[in-house]
This record gives sequence, C-alpha cells and structure tokens, in this order.
Amino acid sequence: MDIARPTQDGWLGALRAHARAHAFAAAGLGLSLLAVAALLAQSLAQVLAGEARVGLRYALLGGGAGFAATALGAVPALFLRGIPQRAEDTMLGLAAGMMLAASAFSLLLPGLEAGSALLGHKGLGAGIVVLGMALGVLLMLGLDEFTPHEHDKSGPCGPGHERCGRVWLFVFAIALHNLPEGMAIGVGFAHGDMSIGLPLATAIVLQDIPEGLAVALALRSAGFAPAPAVGVAAASGLLEPIGALIGVGLASGLAVAYPIGLGLAGGAMIYVVSHEVIPETHRNGHQTPATLGLMAGFAVMMVLDTTLG
Repeated sequence: MDIARPTQDGWLGALRAHARAHAFAAAGLGLSLLAVAALLAQSLAQVLAGEARVGLRYALLGGGAGFAATALGAVPALFLRGIPQRAEDTMLGLAAGMMLAASAFSLLLPGLEAGSALLGHKGLGAGIVVLGMALGVLLMLGLDEFTPHEHDKSGPCGPGHERCGRVWLFVFAIALHNLPEGMAIGVGFAHGDMSIGLPLATAIVLQDIPEGLAVALALRSAGFAPAPAVGVAAASGLLEPIGALIGVGLASGLAVAYPIGLGLAGGAMIYVVSHEVIPETHRNGHQTPATLGLMAGFAVMMVLDTTLG
C-alpha cells in the first residue's frame, strides 16, 4: 500500500511522455498554475499582514466543517458493506445538484456583481469571471490528467499510476474532488462576506455527508477493510481546509482577484460535477432517480442561498 520509489528518470520520463501525448492538458495545467501562483503571490502580503484575518478565520471554520462532515458521513461504512446502487446514485445526484447550485448562486453570480461593480461594465465584469472559470477548468483538467489516481469503476489512470499503491490512487482521486470544494469555501469567505460564504459552506458541508459515505463504501467494495476505508475517506476531507486556505489566498489580494477567484472556484466545481459525479450516477442505469436527486439538491441549495444569503 506504499508508494514505490522509482528513479527520478522514471518519474520524469513518464511525465514527459504523458505531456507529449496530452499537450493541451499540459499547457492548460501550466498556464493555470502560473495564474494561481500569481494570485497567491499578490495576496500573500495582505494575508500575513492580517488584512484578511476575518475571512481566513471563517474559511478555516468552513473547511473544518467540511472535513468533519466528510468524516461523519464515512462512519456508517464501519457497519455497512454497501447500500443499494440506486440509493447511492440518488445521493450522489443530490450532492451534484447542491454543487451546481452553489457554483451558480454563491460563486458565479456574486462574481458577476463584483466584476461589474469593479469595472463599471457588465460585459467586462462577465469577461473576468469567464476568465476565472477557464482557469478553474484548465486547472482541474490538468490535475485530472497528470495526477495518478483510480476510480472504483474506471480503473487507474495518470502518469506513473503503476508505481503507486492502490490506496494512494484512491486518495488522489478523492483529493481531486475535495480540493475545489475547499477552494470555493475559501473564496466565498475571502472578504468576510457571510451572505456569500455561509450558504456556500452550508451547501458543501451538507453534500459532504453522503459523499463521504459513498467514498467509504467505494473503498470497501474495492477490497479495503472497514476501518482503513473509513479512515481514508475521512482523511480526504482534510483537503477542504487546505483548499480553503488556497481560496482565501486567491481572492483576498487585489480587487480584481476576487471575481477571478470566484469564477475559478465555480469553474473547478462545475468541471468536477460534469466530468466525474454525473457520469458516475448515470453509469448503472439509474439516470432518473439520480436526476431527481440532482434537482432536489439544486432546489435545497437555492432555498439555502435565499434564506442565508
């Protein structure tokens, strides 16, 4: 279950070959990482100076709540080996609906308002949010292509996956889901605005409970013992407070970084929902209950945003 220790040439050779075969994803990952590094660099001084202290505290609380919810959701897997596939697909559909609605109502719409107010033009405001969305999609596309990971149904993928133990492949796959959720919480709280951050964090925390259970059960069905499956699923939630720290850094610097950061987090979450969650819920012939779950999750998030926003 440990990561093997290949030679440096082995890792670099695998990465170079993969980059040549997937040039677009490699270029997109490089561009998005440079943009993220620039956003983090320009806000780091303000975070260290305490100017983002309130937002930082709220973001850590939100990210910590996401971790706790993921761990709580995973606990029943100590006693359950599985649940009906129909129920699991419905739960994941519910989570997907909440993530989609959170992206729209708590990330993209506030980003449009902030961008329009900053630039004095709705079209230009929308343009910088779209720029952020594109960076978020490129980031997740690149990470998905270049991070070795494994899904329960689709098998291992990514450069060097054959050199990693199976438990690490599952951990990396879960991390790809949880990182953008944590980033979204951090961006939502970056300015200490509870009307944006609170409904967003509440939605993510609620959908983390069924997601944590689904991940733990997937690990059990892949052959993991109950305690390790629950432990890995719970530990994956640590990516949410880490992502929240990154999100605060992305959006707490220059004024223009805020709408870009909101767009980036929204684009990353929509990518994960479309690329991973929805296909998973439709893979087993339960499209209708999964879609009804998605609509219910979307409606719940809409009510939360109206009530808490």
